[in-house]
Amino acid sequence: MKKLINAPGDVVGESLNGLARTSAVVARLDGSATAIRADIAAVRESGQVTLLSGGGAGHEPAHAGYVGPGMLTAAVSGEVFTSPSVDAVLEGIRAAASPGGVLLIVKNYTGDRLNFGLAAELARAEGIETATVVVADDVALGAADGAGRRGLAGTVLVHKVAGAAAAAGLPLAEVAAVAGRVAEQVGTMGVALSACTVPAAGQPGFLLDGDEVEWGLGIHGEPGVERASLRPVDEVVSRLAGAIVGDRGITGGARVAVLVNGLGATPPMELSIMADAAVRELTSRGLEVARVWAGTFLSALDMAGASLSVLPVDDEVLALLDAPTEAPAWPRAVPSSAPAVVAAPPTADAPAGSLAGDDPLRRAFEAVAETLISARDTLTEMDREVGDGDLGISLARGAAALLAEAPSYPGEEGAGAVLRAASATVRRSVGGTSGPLYAVLLLRAAGALPPVASPADWAGAFRAGVSGVREVGGAEPGDRTMVDALQPAADAFAERLAAGEQWPAALAAAVRAAEEGAAATAGIRARLGRSSYLGDRVLGHPDPGAHAAALWLSTVAATLRP
Repeated sequence: MKKLINAPGDVVGESLNGLARTSAVVARLDGSATAIRADIAAVRESGQVTLLSGGGAGHEPAHAGYVGPGMLTAAVSGEVFTSPSVDAVLEGIRAAASPGGVLLIVKNYTGDRLNFGLAAELARAEGIETATVVVADDVALGAADGAGRRGLAGTVLVHKVAGAAAAAGLPLAEVAAVAGRVAEQVGTMGVALSACTVPAAGQPGFLLDGDEVEWGLGIHGEPGVERASLRPVDEVVSRLAGAIVGDRGITGGARVAVLVNGLGATPPMELSIMADAAVRELTSRGLEVARVWAGTFLSALDMAGASLSVLPVDDEVLALLDAPTEAPAWPRAVPSSAPAVVAAPPTADAPAGSLAGDDPLRRAFEAVAETLISARDTLTEMDREVGDGDLGISLARGAAALLAEAPSYPGEEGAGAVLRAASATVRRSVGGTSGPLYAVLLLRAAGALPPVASPADWAGAFRAGVSGVREVGGAEPGDRTMVDALQPAADAFAERLAAGEQWPAALAAAVRAAEEGAAATAGIRARLGRSSYLGDRVLGHPDPGAHAAALWLSTVAATLRP
């Protein structure tokens, strides 16, 4: 697929630079992938509530395009379709924080909730008042389906209303309340005419026949809930509107605001046709369409298709929607000769030390990193079949960071300190769902290790780490996640040691248990993560996260074998 880019790894930063060059109200936070208001110093001094949102790149103009007076204060971006890391979000909170507090607006995806949620917790521990509103406006999925309803284009309406409320000087509790009310009431459903292509993957996430469309898709390149033949736009809109009105309980006589959103490759002509159809359809259902917008507000890269969002409104919400904003994507941009840069807030220095080249932990880390880098394409393809295709890219990024930072880990302070340093590396470098899960695996394992650790101590640490993954990720064995490989491996290692086996044999048994657990996921329907949206389509394909866990555990065993 042809893309107007330089290198896949540079698209996020270069895109933010371009936005800052074309909008006087937006700056790039120095050294990060965060867009922030260029007048952030004045915002902090005003004491008004500040707003932070974000997520993976690839949804442009969201979220950075909504940074500006009257909307967001800052937007944190991850790599394409990969949520930003905990540390990136925390840095954004610190940079945007004001005496009035910070409201985080988060789309309901596992990685976003984990990374933004932990960052908010850390910010509160630093004394920064924070509140969070989660947007789950997807009506194609029920609340009990898989990982739950997804956050879609209705998120932009939440940005607009919350931004206007904050600009009006309302306190944090009231801004969060009105944003939460809009998040609960807005409903969205989409239809795709084609898949999108992640720059680093180089191929579409799924293929459609000439007359096929995907109903109820998400915004990360994953397939929808149903595939059928394309119908005229009036029929498409009728189905979308009917699903939204029924799900949200919107009855005749209600006033509504309507957002027709292009998914990236849909031309303005078709969006205007769809907007016309939407107004006619909703009016025929006895609703008063008070406001309607059509355009590309929250995309999925180059996907062809559109979504429809419907929000019941009253005078208060209408006034907030109508309030002025200078955010470039709603609806204008002011040119600027050069991107403005705001200095990033100071952060704590990473632990510095030295880890000898022949240290077993360093050897294991470096071998695992080489394995994950070599397996990048395989893991990407496996993840593309059941999700969004970012796993191999994310793990390879973390592996490269491990290779770079492992020599400076504080080996003189013991294994626990080394694991904590590795956890920080993963936390900084890996976004999405994998980053916080592997970070907590290492962090909990570090906390369970005594200063001088025996094989049994390592078995206990392994179990503690897996317990942390289960607790933070909400996964149990049988949910088709990395836990299906990690839990049986941790149990086998501990049980074989308790039975008197030497640690190399016990570790080999753990590897076999992990491989068997990973292979068994091919017969399990997913309950969590983006695979959960695909239902039976995942059957026959092992979970890529479980496969990756078995892969690195096998590498550890081979590296440490006497």
